Amino acid sequence: MSSHLFSPITLGSLTLPNRIIMGSMHTGLDHSEDPFGRLAAFYKERADGGVSLMVTGGVSPNEQGLISPGAMKLTDAEQIEDYKIITNAVHESGSKIIMQILHAGRYAKQEDLVAPSAIRSPINQFEPKAMTQQDIQRTIDDFVHCAYLAEQAGFDGIELLGSEGYCLNEFTALRTNHRTDEWGGSLENRARFPLEIIHAIRRKLGPRFFIQYRMSVLELVEGGWNIEEAQQFAQLLESAGIDLINTGIGWHESSIPTIAMQVPRAAFSWATNKIKQAVNIPVAAANRINTVDVAEKIIQRGDADLVYLSRPFLADPEFVNKAQEQRTNDINTCIACNQSCLDHLFNFKTVSCLVNPRACHETIMPALPKTASPRNIAVIGAGAAGLSFAIEAKKMGHHITLYDANEDIGGQLLYARKVPGKEEFDELLRYFRVMIEKYQIDLH
Repeated sequence: MSSHLFSPITLGSLTLPNRIIMGSMHTGLDHSEDPFGRLAAFYKERADGGVSLMVTGGVSPNEQGLISPGAMKLTDAEQIEDYKIITNAVHESGSKIIMQILHAGRYAKQEDLVAPSAIRSPINQFEPKAMTQQDIQRTIDDFVHCAYLAEQAGFDGIELLGSEGYCLNEFTALRTNHRTDEWGGSLENRARFPLEIIHAIRRKLGPRFFIQYRMSVLELVEGGWNIEEAQQFAQLLESAGIDLINTGIGWHESSIPTIAMQVPRAAFSWATNKIKQAVNIPVAAANRINTVDVAEKIIQRGDADLVYLSRPFLADPEFVNKAQEQRTNDINTCIACNQSCLDHLFNFKTVSCLVNPRACHETIMPALPKTASPRNIAVIGAGAAGLSFAIEAKKMGHHITLYDANEDIGGQLLYARKVPGKEEFDELLRYFRVMIEKYQIDLH
């Protein structure tokens, strides 16, 4: 039993039964025909799977902050009812959900973008306009209004995205903040923008409104801050009244991988530990935490108070329930391939998952019902497709016989797993073997 992972914790006004947070993910569903209905189904399935606290994908507080045209935003009271579709679905399943407020800054894929300084990102064709004093104050007001609307829509709090090189992070980093006024220069000045936002939200919504901040710990770019500066900023966040610090690693423009398959599991929890040592509020670790054992060890050794998992909930919505019921072998592990999540997103497609195609398609690919007319089905080939079909058909009640010419299952996966840095494919093979045994599928 994962005793540390499943111990309760209080975060400001929220009390959670475990230490697992479902982290923010861009899903691409904001561009679908029924974005709120599909997002509600996506989050509800994870809530039913045992998630106690989840974070939405990024929602912009104004037009200039949109990550791309048509992306999610919450700027007007008329939008509240749409977002209630999501919060009601999650609350009906007994879970809590907070909204991530994301101002894209110079990462915005649109022409009307702003940043602390007029410095173009190497991964964006558009150059931002440097924010004026009026722009800064208006943006602070927009963040506050967005947080207020989120509360009215039923969200249990917010996460301010201040990592990965987005707008709040651009203010705190010398790399992107070349200002010479009170918003640039010293760390105190560079931190002023996010801190003013926090203070203003607290004044508007009070001390019990839950706020967590995702801060950049290791920026992995030239001109990024060091651990000591990150610790100082964390202390400023604590003084401003943040309830939880969530630790982000790397900027999107960094050439150093942070979530790819070749990155060791929990590779950056040591950096989270540095932040935890500097503050007296809870801290969450993120990046390449994909198994119960890895998550438990992070909490056990004191690197963090909570773990922040995102892609593992694409792979298996039942991750928490299975872990709590000591069915960890039944968990369909995220293998960090990024082929159907990030690759789809960058190509403006709806996100899915290589090991769970239903992810983000819950209303289009509903769970298959039990059949009233079982059939005898022969499946030829025990590669990924054959194995997936055999398992799903068996769950429906059909009689399955699986044939393969090789002695071992897996097909091309047996070759993929041998590529250096691709060893996580072993997890997919492990899962298939467990399911074949669990459902007693005849294999020849």
